[in-house]
Amino acid sequence: MNLNKILKNAFLVVMFGLIITACATKKSVKTTTDTSTTKAAETVEKADPIEKLGALMQGDVYIGSDTVGELASGVPDRVFFATNETILTTASRETLRKQAAWLRQNSDVTVVVEGHADERGTREYNLALGERRANAAKDYLMTYGVSSDRIKVLSYGKERPVDSGSNPLSWSKNRRSVTVKAN
Repeated sequence: MNLNKILKNAFLVVMFGLIITACATKKSVKTTTDTSTTKAAETVEKADPIEKLGALMQGDVYIGSDTVGELASGVPDRVFFATNETILTTASRETLRKQAAWLRQNSDVTVVVEGHADERGTREYNLALGERRANAAKDYLMTYGVSSDRIKVLSYGKERPVDSGSNPLSWSKNRRSVTVKAN
């Protein structure tokens, strides 16, 4: 009887494993270049809502350009993050390298790196998340030769959304850090 029970339990464990494995999906992420991002943003007006999301987001990270400002001519001011993440994407690192190069050439400029989150989560959680995002950007700028004395960090959490919508595209635009010149 114990052998039957053991075999039955083993069978159930194997079946459960097969079901879980069959349900798992692999998320594929397409990489884009700046020209494809621009083309995607231009065609967004003609696309249906699902295609719009695909053209403006890579996974759940915003890659569009309609809300991006400039720290200086040709130097984007913001980078975007995935949900609950502080990891810099390839595009974010490229933007921060441009910021670092500009800051090295303009050694009299100090900046504030503002951290932001989307509307989901508590105020306290989003303030902490915004600070971690801003610090991730600051740390990356420092690895490219910008002195920590020239970079201040400020978190707004979810208090200053760039897009007040309550949908995945709006949330992706709000998960960001923005580098601004200090007064």
